[in-house]
Amino acid sequence: MKKNLIYLFVSFIILSCAQKKTSKENTSFAQFESLNDSLTVDLKTLHEQGGIKGFSVAIVNQDTILYEKGFGFSDVGKKIDHTEHTVQNIASVSKTLIGVALLKAQEMGKLKLEDPVNKYLPFEVYNPYYPEDSITIKHLATHTSAIQDSDLYSEKSYIVKNVDELELAKSIPSSEEFNAPDSAMPLEDFLKNFLSEGGAWYQKGNYLNKRPGALYEYTNVGATLAAYIIEVSTGKTYAEFTKEHILSPLKMTSSGWTYDDIDMSKYTKLYTVDGKEIPYYTLVTYPDGGLMTSMADMGKYLSELIRGYSGEGKLLSKESYAQIFSELLSEDNFEEERDTDRDFDDEYNSGLFIGYTPIGYIGHMGGDPGVSTFMFFNPKTKIGKLLFVNTDLDQKGADQFYEVWDKLGEYEVRLDQSFPE
Repeated sequence: MKKNLIYLFVSFIILSCAQKKTSKENTSFAQFESLNDSLTVDLKTLHEQGGIKGFSVAIVNQDTILYEKGFGFSDVGKKIDHTEHTVQNIASVSKTLIGVALLKAQEMGKLKLEDPVNKYLPFEVYNPYYPEDSITIKHLATHTSAIQDSDLYSEKSYIVKNVDELELAKSIPSSEEFNAPDSAMPLEDFLKNFLSEGGAWYQKGNYLNKRPGALYEYTNVGATLAAYIIEVSTGKTYAEFTKEHILSPLKMTSSGWTYDDIDMSKYTKLYTVDGKEIPYYTLVTYPDGGLMTSMADMGKYLSELIRGYSGEGKLLSKESYAQIFSELLSEDNFEEERDTDRDFDDEYNSGLFIGYTPIGYIGHMGGDPGVSTFMFFNPKTKIGKLLFVNTDLDQKGADQFYEVWDKLGEYEVRLDQSFPE
């Protein structure tokens, strides 16, 4: 009889605890869903201001995606919704993959960051103002190589997908010049033409009159050179290497570097400020800004970066991630005082192809015709946010962009704290 009473008492305690746990979980889930719904309403209201045709967002931590959704249209004419599965190119946020790929290649023994670039290249690259000073891979990864893009970059890199849309592309106001599809060429040819003495586009002005390592100067050409060194050292194209070591392990199945890699039925249209469609285009220097991906995929990627910062990443070792996220610049690397007015200026300091903002956030921003992108995380809270838009931004659009970004910031911690365990 006593044993039965003890059994009943223990059973009651277990059942009571289980009910309390279930009740707590239900309450937490309800709070989480309520916050999701409230954020969705707020973002819909912001989209209705106009200015941006379509955008997608995500809030993530190192364990999961807390929120992801699209708003507006990926195709205004056909009224196709912009969703978290809509695919678009993400401009310079793509460069963060170069950093991960470099460290993976280093782990594999294929290269070392401190090596001179000429150890790997089939053509010579050196600063004509300081020919005896080697440019290293690390200089490329921190934008201190003394390579500068010059006007030639924007004149040579952008390629329209369809030749019959070339004249339309040229009529669109843009700081980039669009070229015919037959202007496409291998990375080696582009870089040799641009950087190597005797190259078709070579000029001393493609370099700063500064020693390598001395001055921060953001450069797309330098980033592409780093990606090309990955190709030479590993024997695989950059697209193949990143697919094998980044995209596939993270199950980023909607992502790729060419139109053949993605589902074109999910690819967004891109728009000018006044709503005209921008013809599809690619970049010869695709590693510096040509990743085509969805918000759902990039949420997985940002979660991995946060895990890596915490020493728990899946793609690289703890030591490699520590290298990527090291703050490697000082005041001496800047000619002028660093800008502290913009909280999300990713050029305040630099890791390896990833930036630090004045308030300590880590990530990257991107911009191309019809594209503006943000990807940052807070290293203190381990929460990150992404925002991709498919429209050129005037002042109204830029204000709307930052309002959306700030709105995500209002919810990020509450979503993280209420996420059901």
